Amino acid sequence: MDFTVGHYLAERLTQIGLKHHFAVAGDYNLILLDQLIEHGGMKQIYDCNELNCSFAAEGYARENGAAAAVVTFSVGAISAMNGLGGAYAENLPVILISGAPNSNDHGSGHVLHHTIGTTDYNYQMEMVKHVTCAAESITSADTAPAKIDHVIRTALREKKPAYLEISCNVASQPCVRPGPVSSLLSHLKADEVSLKAALEESLAFLEKAQNVVILVGSKLRSCEALTETVALADKLGCAVTVMAAAKSFFSEAHPGFRGVYWGEVSSPGVEDVIKSADAVITLAPVWNDYSTVGWRDSVRGERVLEVDPGRVTVSGKTFEGFRLKEFVAALTERVSSKPASLVKPYTPVVLPVADGAKPLTNDEMTRQINALVDGNTTLYAETGDSWFNATRMHLPEGAKVESEMQWGHIGWSVPSIFGNALAAPERQHVLMVGDGSFQLTAQEVAQMVRYELPVIIFLINNFGYVIEIKIHDGPYNYIQNWDYAALMQVFNQGVPGVESGKYGLGLHATTGAELADAIEKAKKNTRGPTLIECKLDQTDCTETLVQWGKFVAAANSRKPV
Repeated sequence: MDFTVGHYLAERLTQIGLKHHFAVAGDYNLILLDQLIEHGGMKQIYDCNELNCSFAAEGYARENGAAAAVVTFSVGAISAMNGLGGAYAENLPVILISGAPNSNDHGSGHVLHHTIGTTDYNYQMEMVKHVTCAAESITSADTAPAKIDHVIRTALREKKPAYLEISCNVASQPCVRPGPVSSLLSHLKADEVSLKAALEESLAFLEKAQNVVILVGSKLRSCEALTETVALADKLGCAVTVMAAAKSFFSEAHPGFRGVYWGEVSSPGVEDVIKSADAVITLAPVWNDYSTVGWRDSVRGERVLEVDPGRVTVSGKTFEGFRLKEFVAALTERVSSKPASLVKPYTPVVLPVADGAKPLTNDEMTRQINALVDGNTTLYAETGDSWFNATRMHLPEGAKVESEMQWGHIGWSVPSIFGNALAAPERQHVLMVGDGSFQLTAQEVAQMVRYELPVIIFLINNFGYVIEIKIHDGPYNYIQNWDYAALMQVFNQGVPGVESGKYGLGLHATTGAELADAIEKAKKNTRGPTLIECKLDQTDCTETLVQWGKFVAAANSRKPV
């Protein structure tokens, strides 16, 4: 077949490891979608809307390392920018591709559909630049290869989303074939002088310390340094704590693991581990109002070796010009053992078994979900009390937790876990999501039915936005209740030759015994999703959520200065 612009894009995306791309069709991208299908390197996956499409790609990137989503101009891309904002905040290379008006219409004075009614179509490009690391508009086949390569290379290097806009009449135009993909995967060479200086200053700082602790931050995975961090912990022989948004980034089976650090709502004993240390190595942390519990507690200052994605700060000096991964590996080679912080053993939270006949509680639900999690499980924790339930779970080796604590878009988890499950179908996918969050993106469960993904969804029905109730209550925090489990009957329709309920399964759980029975049924439903509606009292949530919520509310309500 003749090689085209669309084929070039498909070839590059396939070369960087994508087996799927996500799409919502619109008349400006139909030819491009045809070209991507014709190339055949990736399977085209369809979403219910562009918001869900962008979050599905975000979830795919969490597991696969990169992702792509294809939408139409303006009405599609602007909706998808919400997911791009999340990918930017969470450091995920999602490539958004938007179909665009015919190249001949640019500068013609024409008013087109799907636009804001002006003759200037550049507004979308101006908007998207704020949530991407690179953005290019392709109106000519001649410039397409360089622009496509630039966008993909920059996204992979910076671990941020990027954007391509392709005129609808250009996607099928003849194009050269791409060269080796290695040019897109390479990184800039480290500045050895700066790296050596950072290393010497850091070693001098650590040599003076007796009680050393590592704190794993939420950007560490995007720095591709999880393995290097384990090696550093082994060499130091010290305690290791993780931030809440970095849950599962360091194995809880490791002898140095001590729990989640989250200021005053940390795991039992972990706040003291951090406070008593005379040297804390922070690896890619994010200190925002949530992680600092309303600006009450950040681990910074003279006793901290701050290792950020592009900078090391220690003893009042900063060093740049190398990757975090490179610095941690170099530090590991030269540090000496510092085991003093391991005096106190790790004691995971143990929730007691409740009476199965009594009404279901948050603690009993969390206990049963934790028992379901094995080393092959990816657990999604939606914004809200699911964060706090996840932090108190003990994870076996290999288990993963996904959260979105920087962007914090409620409803993110439903389409994101859809994308994640497509990227890793061999893993067990479990979702904890509140009723309020679920209502924003519920449609994407239908796509789990369509693609036969056995995601287990624990839908916590407590009649409203409980996290907002704890932060700042008002009538706006209470929602129209649904029969959530019954939605599966709706989503099961339209599957040829499939009886209703065969793939998507909806169950109710009002007691511990009912939940245990529902989980057993979910395990057997391997051809589609299972939604277990867990009814909880609205006041039944973790104490840490209540405590944290009060502090965040106090930070939000500070008077103007």
